[in-house]
This record gives sequence, structure tokens and C-alpha cells, in this order.
Amino acid sequence: MDRGWKRPLQPLLRQARAVIVFGNHRVELWDEHGHTAFHEGLAGLRLSRYARGERTDPLVRAADFRPGDSVLDGTLGLAQDALVAARAVGPGGRVLGIERSAALHALVDSGLRARPADPLACRIEALRGESAQVLASFPPGAFDVVLFDPMFGRSQGAQPPFQLLRRHACHAPLTPELLALGRRVARRVVVVKAARYSDALRQLGLTPEPYSRFTQVVYARASPLP
Repeated sequence: MDRGWKRPLQPLLRQARAVIVFGNHRVELWDEHGHTAFHEGLAGLRLSRYARGERTDPLVRAADFRPGDSVLDGTLGLAQDALVAARAVGPGGRVLGIERSAALHALVDSGLRARPADPLACRIEALRGESAQVLASFPPGAFDVVLFDPMFGRSQGAQPPFQLLRRHACHAPLTPELLALGRRVARRVVVVKAARYSDALRQLGLTPEPYSRFTQVVYARASPLP
């Protein structure tokens, strides 16, 4: 999308927090401070490694995805983790992502629909809603794996797409109540992502999985409720 598009969009941006632009080859999200197109981002590199047989991705290790698994991503964001999960569970699996932000949901849902089908992965369903309400609507054990990736407190020098994500995403931390809902819905495991520098996992009573001293992101596992 040419930057010249911003001029005709300015009247709309004065009335709305964000605008979704559908181009011939991609979908973009614009706001007053910038724009981004839907794309795989770092998930593309992670998927390439997975295709080569590498199973070192920390999310894949923590979640122990299995072919045919059903996965609920309670904080879909730009669908980076959901894309990896969809490949890991394969075409016979299911990945449902929940996104609270109307702008991010519109971008990701449109982008996922326009993305060419991957015969080695399942399609990702993007649902707009409040994670707590959606989780409460499912019966116990409805999904094999539940994922939570709440917004980090610091941006860690994020690239423009993630700066835009931070402007529109929900910044509420993962609460014990929401974690309990995830544990109720999970058959096998709940996986929580957090920044290494934060005490978010400790506050939830979780212990991070082993990690490299170079990593900035850690994962923790929580068992389903009995």
C-alpha cells in the first residue's frame, strides 16, 4: 500500500481509532500513528524451522502439541503463536483464537482468510470477544491446550507492527480468575507466556519452564482443574 493512501484516509482517522484497508494483495490496519499489513512476521521463521524438523520452539515444547489437538488461544493478537500451533496440530486439529480488540480482530481475521491454505496446518478461527466470557461458554475439557500471551508491560524495542499492536491491544494482565477459566477448559495443559523481567508468573503461582539465559520470553505450564 502506497503511503499516499494516508491523505484520503485522514478524514476517517479523525473519526475512528483505526481503519482497515483492503488492497489487491494484502490487508492493512491504519491509525493516526502508523500502519501495518497482516503478515507472518517471526512466525514465518518459526514455521520454517518446524518444517525442517526442529522442535526447539519454546511454545511447541511447553505445549507439547500433538497431531489432531484442539487449541484455544485466549489472546490472539497478531496470531503469531496461533500460526505455529496450527502447523503443530496439523490439518486434523483445531485452533480457535480470541481477540478483544475490534481493530486487531478485523486485521487478523481478514488476513488469515486471505492467506493461502497450508495443507500441513489447520485453519485458524478468529473470534472477537472477551476471553473470560468465551471461556465460560465452553464445557470443561473442551480443548486440549489453552494459551495465554498477555501484553508485556514494556515494548522491548518492538518493531512497528507490534507498536501498533500495543496501541490497540488489551493491556490487562492475566488474572487468577481468567487462568482458572483456562484450566477448566483445558484437557491437558494451559501455557502462559511472560516477559522474563516481570513477576507475572510468580503472581499467578507459576514457575517458568527452563530457558536460555539469552531469552527475553519465558513460558509456564498449568495443569487442568481436577
